[in-house]
Amino acid sequence: MPAHDHWQKSSYCAQGDSCVHVATDVGGGVKLTESSDPTGAILRTTPAAWAALVRTLKPGHRKD
Repeated sequence: MPAHDHWQKSSYCAQGDSCVHVATDVGGGVKLTESSDPTGAILRTTPAAWAALVRTLKPGHRKD
């Protein structure tokens, strides 16, 4: 893993300051932040939890 942050902007981001940025950390975790304040609050999670969230939010996901 790289020792520096490489933030990726969400592909669903429209114009403006309300975008989610995602990066991996040195330990292999996932970090999320908002583009309007990228040095502010950073949410950290595991790759498995991030993948579960993305699967749940994708269009067509069954809501049982």
